[in-house]
Amino acid sequence: MSLLLEDKRIFLVEDNSGNMAIMKTLLENSGAQFQFDRWGTDVIQKARAFMPIDVILLDLMYPRGVTGYDIYDQIREVSEFDGVYIVAVSASDPSIAIPKTRAQGFDGFIAKPIELEEFPDQIDQIIKGQPVWYGGKRKFL
Repeated sequence: MSLLLEDKRIFLVEDNSGNMAIMKTLLENSGAQFQFDRWGTDVIQKARAFMPIDVILLDLMYPRGVTGYDIYDQIREVSEFDGVYIVAVSASDPSIAIPKTRAQGFDGFIAKPIELEEFPDQIDQIIKGQPVWYGGKRKFL
């Protein structure tokens, strides 16, 4: 039996260990290989070591003065990450964060708390080149 995300490589930047554990479990149970950076300070080095990557999931808020928007810019400055999808997974207000992440060039937005049943499917859609802009109960197109 084939798993939805079998052999897909997903890198997560998330400072909340509970959120990280939930996403890790869901993604690995769907067949994905998973790696993460907790604080967003060593993303480039850790992501390079995990290449090739299918999608990078970024929280937008961190306690150490770094934002997901900053990390997005750092990643996009490195040509070896060209073609890697970058998606915000955040508890930020979707009505503000979705337009901002779209304008910056993110490939999608998934609101926290994530929908446990839908999350692996959302990641699969993104990897297949179908952007997901999900603001919780309201979907944004």
